[in-house]
Order: sequence, then structure tokens, then C-alpha cells
Amino acid sequence: MPQVRRRRPDPRPGDVTRAGGPGRSGGRDGSAAGRLRAAALPLAVPLAGAIGARYLWSRDPHLPGQLLPFCPWRRLTGLFCPGCGATRMTYDLLHGDLAAAWADNAALLLTLPLLAVLYANWLRHGLAGRRFRVRLGPRGSAAVLTVAVLWTVGRNLG
Repeated sequence: MPQVRRRRPDPRPGDVTRAGGPGRSGGRDGSAAGRLRAAALPLAVPLAGAIGARYLWSRDPHLPGQLLPFCPWRRLTGLFCPGCGATRMTYDLLHGDLAAAWADNAALLLTLPLLAVLYANWLRHGLAGRRFRVRLGPRGSAAVLTVAVLWTVGRNLG
């Protein structure tokens, strides 16, 4: 008679899994190498951000002819996507102009504190040797999608 394997239930939203993944020993990789491996990406993100910020500091995205990323959606349709203005907003924040950053992309500016909290949790779990995953679930995904669609429609009509 064939052996039937039971399927493990999916983790609940917000569950934290260990860095080693399935099949590794222990519930958490507490070794220094395991903690470093789990923390490598969260520690690299600020470095990459600093390099990008240094590059953006000297290039004004409000002026034409700058070597900066563009929005393919805007280029194809002429309409703003939910992220349009993020580069200009970042430039304005780097130069301390909060009003201009608000004008460039208010919705993204409002999400920055949430992103900072998520990053802090990601870093904390990484330094502890655990992997951090954000799971929104159907309601959370619907809420994010609804806000993005309303923001996109509102800024293209206004």
C-alpha cells in the first residue's frame, strides 16, 4: 500500500520562517553564519539605497536629459501609474523639499513610514537568523489594489 504524505498547512499571514528553509535542523539557525546569511540582504539594502541616493543627488529628474529610469506605462499611454513620480519624490526628499515630494507622489510618500517599519522587522528577523515574509492575504491584497487603482484614477483625472 502506498504511503500517503500529509501536506503541511500553509503558514498564517505574518508567520516567520527560519533562514535555513525546510529540511534544516532546528527551528532557527542560531549559528553566526546562519544569522549572517539571513541578514545579508536586509543589510545590503541600505548600502544599495545609499549608492542610488548618491547618484540621484546630482541629477535633477525634473529636468529633461537626465540618465534616470522612466516609467514604461507613462511612455506608452501618457497616463500616470501609481509609482510615477517616485524618482522625483526621492530627489526632492534628498534635498529637503517636502512640499515638492508631496506634489510628485503623495500616496508613495505616505507609505514611507510603513515601509520603514517593515524594513526594521525584516532586519530584526534577519539578524536573529530568521527569514521574514509579509503575507497580506486576500483582504490585504484587495485593499492595496483598491488604493492603487483609486490613486491612479484620481491623479489622472485631476
